[in-house]
Amino acid sequence: MKAAVRLRYGSPDVVSVTEVEKPEVKPDELLVRVHATTVNRTDCALRAAKPFLWRFFAGFFRPRVRILGTEFAGEIAAVGDGVTAFEVGERVFGYNDTTFGAHAEYMTVPADGTLATVPEGLSYEEAAPSTEGSHYALSIITAAQVREGHDVLVHGATGAIGSAAVQLLKARGAVVTAVCDTRTMELVRGLGADRVIDRTAGDFTRDAGKYDVVIDAVGKSTFGRCRRLLKPRGVYVASDVGPMWQNVFLPIVTRPLGGRKVLMPFPRNDRETALYFRDLIESGRFRPVVDRRYPLADIVEAHRYVDSGQKIGNVVITIDHSG
Repeated sequence: MKAAVRLRYGSPDVVSVTEVEKPEVKPDELLVRVHATTVNRTDCALRAAKPFLWRFFAGFFRPRVRILGTEFAGEIAAVGDGVTAFEVGERVFGYNDTTFGAHAEYMTVPADGTLATVPEGLSYEEAAPSTEGSHYALSIITAAQVREGHDVLVHGATGAIGSAAVQLLKARGAVVTAVCDTRTMELVRGLGADRVIDRTAGDFTRDAGKYDVVIDAVGKSTFGRCRRLLKPRGVYVASDVGPMWQNVFLPIVTRPLGGRKVLMPFPRNDRETALYFRDLIESGRFRPVVDRRYPLADIVEAHRYVDSGQKIGNVVITIDHSG
């Protein structure tokens, strides 16, 4: 089968599309014939081993994972012995950041993992980007205990995490203020934001509003800068560790003080998470934003584009099995 393979850490040029052996399905797994996947921030961070800490988990000198890709949508080609929840031929989508492998024509995934059937009428290209940014957004919203009527500001509302966060927040009944640049303001309004701040027109941290939760979905701000935006018991949550890894340590410092605090949640990966997103999609309350599409043969260009920091929503990779 064809797969995008990398044997060392580095720039997008370390990735190449080549022939590899099709994986063997284990008793508790599914073999998925992948029709669409994504290149996201996680893939690029692991590809480059940035931050350096990645090497302690993924292989210090050389990467243990040769084929990247966390999100996928495709059809089940085979099921392991004892798997009863899925059948060959079913259309599925999901997320796998344990063994990766979605940047290939076939991949294996745990049958009890973050996996669900594709909603009726949704294409593979629409389903594939439904779980990566959104499951990070969901973990943030859940940890912050966002409820109906809460005032929430989302900084970086056009990325995979931010664009999902706006929609998931509205599904919970929150009042959402979104921060983005001029060219994407209408897009963000279309996602459901109640108010949009143009970050190019001034410093969003000088906004007069007060918020129950501030979400930095791009990791380009800090608790120190955003603290004034928070209500007395407001919560700041970032999708990144922050300068000097401060978002890892600030939750320990701020929680005992009983006032404004920092959270650093860990995402949950299970079948219920995928089913939650499927239900939201079916109800029309969530639809992942797609910026660009590339065929598998051009996946290096997709990595370059994601590295540029200019993507809006998600970058989808299509895999053609007709050849």
